[in-house]
Amino acid sequence: MPVLAGADPFVHDGSREVGVLLCHGFTSTPATMRPWGEYLAKADYTVRCPRLPGHGTTWRECNRTRWPDWYGRLREEFADLSQRCAAVFVFGLSMGGTLALRLAEDLGDAVAGLVLANPSVLSRRLDVKLATLLAPVLPSARALGGDIAKPGVVELAYDRTPVRALASLSRLWALVRRDLPKVTQPLLLARSAVDHVVEPLNATVVASNVRSEDLREVVLHNSYHVATLDNDAPLLFQRSVEFVDSVRQVGAR
Repeated sequence: MPVLAGADPFVHDGSREVGVLLCHGFTSTPATMRPWGEYLAKADYTVRCPRLPGHGTTWRECNRTRWPDWYGRLREEFADLSQRCAAVFVFGLSMGGTLALRLAEDLGDAVAGLVLANPSVLSRRLDVKLATLLAPVLPSARALGGDIAKPGVVELAYDRTPVRALASLSRLWALVRRDLPKVTQPLLLARSAVDHVVEPLNATVVASNVRSEDLREVVLHNSYHVATLDNDAPLLFQRSVEFVDSVRQVGAR
């Protein structure tokens, strides 16, 4: 299956002290995370952002994948980073944040910390709630991608939402919500003040249910959902490096 131009994985080999696994969102591609990856590379971190199965090709192929496929790809990449680096952090946007939380729930202290931008763990939207019922008869629905405040910026994402894959994502949400108390790692939670894709309740549910003693929050006032490509991207990137460095300093004491 041909890959969309610009959807290739992001890879950078830097220091063996810190590794960062970047996780892109549902129907999106590593292109959405590339500016973040490049910023982290300048900080001399080792960075990986894989292209998740079913993404960066066609929405029809995405419909043939399920959340264990996406998660399994990240588990493989995390294992490789863990062999290369002393500490591995996981950063995620939207569904990437959902998958990052699942890694933290499953792997415990092996995950050094989390940075989540507009993570999703539920939706009150009727079309999303009906996805499981509609999946057998409705292959696709209107697109979810492209929610960006900054003029002229376009997300490389599908122009349709694969409904069967969306139904699988909703099942992942339920698992992640159930196990949020297992998350004890340091956590930086960034949320956009205005988000037309992920409701504000998502950040509230995450913050209220994890058990991270080191929980920091930042509000992105000038960005919509795709914060990594939006006006507040420099703030998000800067805060993420400050977070990693401070967590590492505490661990070295």
